[in-house]
Amino acid sequence: MTSTKQTLKALIAQRRGTLVPGAFNALSARVIEDLGFEAIYVTGAGVTNMHFGLPDQGFMGLADIAEHTARIRDAVALPLLVDADTGFGNALNVRHTVRVLERAGADCIQFEDQVAPKRCGHFSGKQVIADDEAVAKIKAAVDARTDPDLLIMARTDAAATLGFDAAIARAQRFAEAGADLLFVEALTSAEQLSALPKRLGAPLLANMVIGGRTPILGAPELSQLGYALVLYANAALQGAVMGMQKALTALRDGKELLETSGLVTPFAERQRLVGKPAWDALEKRYT
Repeated sequence: MTSTKQTLKALIAQRRGTLVPGAFNALSARVIEDLGFEAIYVTGAGVTNMHFGLPDQGFMGLADIAEHTARIRDAVALPLLVDADTGFGNALNVRHTVRVLERAGADCIQFEDQVAPKRCGHFSGKQVIADDEAVAKIKAAVDARTDPDLLIMARTDAAATLGFDAAIARAQRFAEAGADLLFVEALTSAEQLSALPKRLGAPLLANMVIGGRTPILGAPELSQLGYALVLYANAALQGAVMGMQKALTALRDGKELLETSGLVTPFAERQRLVGKPAWDALEKRYT
């Protein structure tokens, strides 16, 4: 039987620009799976925004992302790529992070090379750690996995601080250290997006941040350029926030909100997504 890790490996090997939406909780993951997507990204920014009401500036800890990963793993059967920020410390902390998130159900764990506390890749003021330290942390992640099918994704934010060429050089070193998937964050032009797959042989992820610094290209175009995965880490989050704003504005102004308004998911659909019919069947079985 093929595991979710093996399924993810096969998706990446195809290099067909597979769309990967981000989930910030178990219900958002259920919606992603229900709509037919093939993999899910457990987003650190989404967890920080939606559960703490804080910006993506290093407020999330290992216990937070591990708890959300475990809940999402229990809710869906799709491969999970998990955002582990900087690994929550040095190379030894990275090793511990891999063991914790592997037990929680991650199929791929992402580490980045920012100075802690990290910040969103599309914020100003980023700094990155030294090359050798960044490479050592990726080596620690690779060595820590107990399942050889667990994937390690290495992200660099060096393009914003050291330049595009330096980011490519660092990503190449990550690949040599054993990273299975590379993520060069916050590219600022279509030319850079086009050039990256020509200069790096390892599988690549393209991050499409809605409203961010990277130009949005369609998944078919990114597939033709050679990208394996196309990430929309917070499309669900931004859509959910807009949906809440519209529904609650209508309630505030109209003093009522009906299922027929077109602004809320029907009651029955909400119950379907959380699996109530299956729980009803179990209740009958055990009564």
